[in-house]
This record gives sequence, structure tokens and C-alpha cells, in this order.
Amino acid sequence: MVGEDVLYLSIRQLGELLRTRKLSPVELTDSYLERSERLGPRLNAYATLTPELARRQARAAERDIMHGRYRRAAARIGYAPKDLLAAKGYPTTWGARPMRGRPSTRTPRSSSA
Repeated sequence: MVGEDVLYLSIRQLGELLRTRKLSPVELTDSYLERSERLGPRLNAYATLTPELARRQARAAERDIMHGRYRRAAARIGYAPKDLLAAKGYPTTWGARPMRGRPSTRTPRSSSA
């Protein structure tokens, strides 16, 4: 796990650490997930966490970086979108209780899920 201070770095700073291999995408993802799992219930911050998807994407990013295929930082750093964003196969509430648990059937262009 990385230090809590690293989790507050900017995308640009994190991107440079990833590009120069001073930080692993998997390690960064695991640290964000640990914090999300620890604080999420208390803050009621997430409708659905997708740790398997996040780790799969982090492993793919790490493979790419190790093979010299670095893409821009924003494409390599996970984020937690509000549940108003549809992700195919994952439940969303669309911000309304009656919609809770309904899986989306489409993925918008802004999501990599």
C-alpha cells in the first residue's frame, strides 16, 4: 500500500510516478480500494464498488507500462464516478431509490467499464 499522502496527489503527479515506474497502477488501485472500503460505509460514498474490474484494469495498465506503452495519466488512474453514470452490467440508482440495483444495459463513452 502507498501512503495516504500519495492518494491526494494530482493526476499529473500520479501520472508521472506511473510513467517513470516509481508507482505501480496495481499498488495505487489497491490503496484507493482499501481507503474506499474503509471510509465508504461511514460516508455513504458509493452505491457499488467494483474492485475486480478496477484490479483487472490496473493489471492491464501495468502490463502496458512495462512494455513501453504508456498512455496519458487520465487513462491509467482509476476514479469513482457517481452512480448517475451507467456502466454496462453494474447496478446504478440513477440517484433514485426506486432504481436501486437495476443493472445498466449500456456503457457511455466516458466510462471504461
